Amino acid sequence: MIPITSLKGKRVAVFGLGGSGLVTAQALIAGGADVIAWDDSEASRAAAAERDIPVVDWRGTEFGAYSALVLAPGVPLTHPEPHWTVKIAQEAGVEIIGDVGLFSREHDARSPDSPFIAITGTNGKSTTTALVAHLLRSAGRDVEIGGNFGPPVLGLRDLVPERHYVVECSSFQIDLAPKMDATVGIHLNLTEDHLDRHGTIEGYAAVKEKLVQGAKVAVVCTDDSWSLAMAERREARGLETLRISTQQSVKTGVWAISQRIIEPHGLTQTVVYDLHGHPVLKGVHNAQNVAAAVAAVRRVGLTLDQVREGIASFPGLVHRMEPIGKAEGVTIVNDSKATNADAAAKALASFDRIYWIAGGKPKTGGIGSLESFFPKIAKAYLIGVAAEEFAATLEGRVPYEIVETMDRAVDRSITDALLDGRDGVVLLSPACASFDQYRNFEVRGEHFRELVLSDPRVKPFQEKS
Repeated sequence: MIPITSLKGKRVAVFGLGGSGLVTAQALIAGGADVIAWDDSEASRAAAAERDIPVVDWRGTEFGAYSALVLAPGVPLTHPEPHWTVKIAQEAGVEIIGDVGLFSREHDARSPDSPFIAITGTNGKSTTTALVAHLLRSAGRDVEIGGNFGPPVLGLRDLVPERHYVVECSSFQIDLAPKMDATVGIHLNLTEDHLDRHGTIEGYAAVKEKLVQGAKVAVVCTDDSWSLAMAERREARGLETLRISTQQSVKTGVWAISQRIIEPHGLTQTVVYDLHGHPVLKGVHNAQNVAAAVAAVRRVGLTLDQVREGIASFPGLVHRMEPIGKAEGVTIVNDSKATNADAAAKALASFDRIYWIAGGKPKTGGIGSLESFFPKIAKAYLIGVAAEEFAATLEGRVPYEIVETMDRAVDRSITDALLDGRDGVVLLSPACASFDQYRNFEVRGEHFRELVLSDPRVKPFQEKS
């Protein structure tokens, strides 16, 4: 745990007692803060009380006596409207902060020499976060990984100068960080998402840019106009900015062409790694993720040989384009983490002859943006709330079947793929949130894995099988 000493001896209110909220309250108490905590859920309050966290309904108290409101990232700060706790804090002029903001402040105060690599972007955050941590660990570095991916950031081992912190940051967490000044800040891309929490895409982009503008060194993928503008504004301030692109060469940074990761050195170009044949790092989107990770770890001192060895041994990310089984010539891939159409596009672009399992709780825009991939889809198997909406989009263009549940989708897709007699891919890439049938995308992915590996026609995936 990372004790939060910056609020030692001060009164602090904590709201939101899920996994990260509980850890945050404990970290504040460990650092000497006078904490009271609350949650609208009785079960969450009970969980906090079991951990000796003081649980107090502080509505109606004199809130001006508190130094901070520490808010869980899932609690609305601005949209669709500020949570009642936010309104109380704002009226009293009390700072509002979250766990990543507390970590950043503690890092600056107690261990500024600890390398702190922060990663954000609409898609690719978790793969890049996992890859950065893997590259560092495989090179013998002391690494902690957490944040929006993995353990809550304040639950990591305490700050020491030689320890590297690799932290995935959601827009919600950045929004609750008054200051973000990572050693290296990575921004991958920006497409429309989370507008229910940020109001507009301009508001969403402005939050993401906080990480870019505050970093000592920024790694910015410039293949979309929003991210390019972030890089240009930072460069205009004379701040070190490493550009990443899969569309064109860069002078400073890392770029990728046809799955080759290239590091420029003036008039010469060094091929860092050729991803052709890598078992999990497939597709243009993963070339972008690898390029960003390479730029970051090179900036904190890894050699080319260390980077190459690390990429070669990277096992991939659970639930993100994860091969889990083989049925004759059919590969079965778990991409449950694709919770929007843009994320699903990355998987659809990476395979041919696809038996696609999609659906769940739909997001704004549906799957119309995936039209260019429809010719690759042999058949779609639609589950969850989105099934009827997706069927209407696919009608007349892609064969589909509304199967409603995952067990039917797995059985029907494997059966059809085997009857086809050609090499293909059964791909779970839902383009939807999971919340209609599952608690989260991890539970959805694990259920898919369980169903696939219990099918007698399927053998577990092995790289050389």
